[in-house]
Amino acid sequence: MGDLIAAGPRHSLGISADGTVVGAGAGSSGECRTTDWADVVDVAAGNVHTAPNTGRSHSVGLRSDGTVVATGWNNEGQCEVSDWQDVTAVAAGWRRTLGLRADGTVLAAGRLAEGAGDVSTWRKIVALACGDWHSVGLRADGAVVAVGNDRRGQCSVGGWSDMTAIAAGYLHTVGQTSAGRVLAVGDRTGGACDVEAWSDVVAVAAGSYHTVAVTTDGRALAVGGNAAGQCEVADWRDIVAVAAGSRHTLGLRADGSVVATGSDEHGQCDVAGWPPIGVG
Repeated sequence: MGDLIAAGPRHSLGISADGTVVGAGAGSSGECRTTDWADVVDVAAGNVHTAPNTGRSHSVGLRSDGTVVATGWNNEGQCEVSDWQDVTAVAAGWRRTLGLRADGTVLAAGRLAEGAGDVSTWRKIVALACGDWHSVGLRADGAVVAVGNDRRGQCSVGGWSDMTAIAAGYLHTVGQTSAGRVLAVGDRTGGACDVEAWSDVVAVAAGSYHTVAVTTDGRALAVGGNAAGQCEVADWRDIVAVAAGSRHTLGLRADGSVVATGSDEHGQCDVAGWPPIGVG
């Protein structure tokens, strides 16, 4: 199963039980124009760390037939994915979209300047993550690869092994091990990499400056930047998945309802009225 919820700089996305996609938040770039999408099984939201109020973002959806749809900001071709086929997962970063194919190779569309789209040589990939300026891939053997901007060491994942999940923020990367521990590399000044004490983790997500996780008992954990309250998840229960945007966090409950915390300047946390997400 793909990601049922996604969080961008000032918008949120969720896949309802019938495969349509609901959105919340500003849509000045068209990133919430998803009402005509159908049979979607995975969703991703582009991110922009520097100025979330400018709204320039995009949204990507993977259909059950392996094709991909995209909407929103397309200044560097990040939405030009209509010819993609045999895709099994999607990820979205700043001006960039990645698609994982069934054969373990990876497609890229959009910005190439920082090298985050240099994924043509990747093989045996089973999961993807996009930071703003770097891309991360999880291999079938549990190793991790990364390309793009590495000025804070966010691509220093060469020694990682036994990983089952990955996530990428602005200047940091996190990985979940099969034992439920979490590793992090990159900028440590804001606390987003302070995950060493976490255990029994079953899912992770990375926002621009914060990191979120789900534990085996359905609790949510969060560390890092909390200027807008995006890390205030301690009272969440029955959580099965999380998504992290620039300054807000989403949590998907087992009953299909979604909770949100953090910046709601543009309505990105207005998810209470959503239909059940991923629950048939």
